[in-house]
Amino acid sequence: MPSRKEIQWSQLKVGVLVLVAMAVLVGLIFLMSGSTGGPFAPKLTLRSYFANASGLKNGAPVTLEGVTIGSVIRIRVVPDRNPTPVEVTMRVGEEFIRDLHASSTTSIAQAGVLGDSYVDIDSSDASGPPPANNAELRATGSPSIQDVIRTSQVSIDEVSKLVRKLEVLTDSLNSTHGTVGALINDPRFLAKVNRITDDLGKITSQISQGQGTLGKLVNDDTLYNRANETIGNLDKISSNLEQGKGTAGKLLKEDALYDNLNSTVANANQLLTQVNEGKGALGKLAKDPAFAQKLDDTVSRLDSILRGIDEGKGTIGQMVQNRSLYDHADQTMDQARQLIQGMRDNPKKYLVIRLKLF
Repeated sequence: MPSRKEIQWSQLKVGVLVLVAMAVLVGLIFLMSGSTGGPFAPKLTLRSYFANASGLKNGAPVTLEGVTIGSVIRIRVVPDRNPTPVEVTMRVGEEFIRDLHASSTTSIAQAGVLGDSYVDIDSSDASGPPPANNAELRATGSPSIQDVIRTSQVSIDEVSKLVRKLEVLTDSLNSTHGTVGALINDPRFLAKVNRITDDLGKITSQISQGQGTLGKLVNDDTLYNRANETIGNLDKISSNLEQGKGTAGKLLKEDALYDNLNSTVANANQLLTQVNEGKGALGKLAKDPAFAQKLDDTVSRLDSILRGIDEGKGTIGQMVQNRSLYDHADQTMDQARQLIQGMRDNPKKYLVIRLKLF
């Protein structure tokens, strides 16, 4: 049998264990009730009356602008307070009293569509002194679960539409309609894709081996050397331009060309000014109506002469249009040529000088 000392020692260990467990329990209670200042902190009791509890339960959180400051301690129905018979008694920590006002309002809110209900105190537009203990805070309209679900109906409808579209898309993918559906279900399309993949593999293999134009472009150093030479020539040209060599370099560097160009522009401007003022032949041509009329008359006469020639009028017109006149002229020229040729061949026949004496 264990001795008395051993029994006392065991009882001491059990007592210490119980004390430690109680200390841990008290600490947990303090941590769990930290939002209201702990179980031994002074509290402030407040009341509000609602038309419907909306699923609110004892122990539900009480928040101020989203921050938990207390909890619901009692919910009961007071028929005399119709149409707001539901009395909700809340207990909040006194350290939050400075953030509350007698005109603050309460409402029952839900943490999401299917979340638990809680009491939310709104002091954003409130003023005045803090509420007294057991004071009543005015309740505002609070949505019920049905109201929340009703307001979420639009989102539910949109989700339903999206689900239907996904079903249609899935059906299309499971069939051979469309590119993706054919890619998944049509073996012929898949065979074509495989052939294209094989061809691409061959092409890339040829390119990596330096075959063909692209292969030489990738693997042959000749193109790189030519490009390097071209860049060197461009650098040389830019250096010559910077040094003022050549025509383009002089165009960039020498002031004489600029002066000449400026002088040319000035002369052209002066010439245009004189033309606009009606001076000189070009000025008269542009500004003098009499000169323009003479020019118009001259052009009209030339047009009339050319029209007469085209119609075969006059000597020139006959020469241009009359075939018989052309034939006679051609025949006369041929006879003249024969006469000249005969005189060259036998000049004595045509050049006979006779002297007659008295």
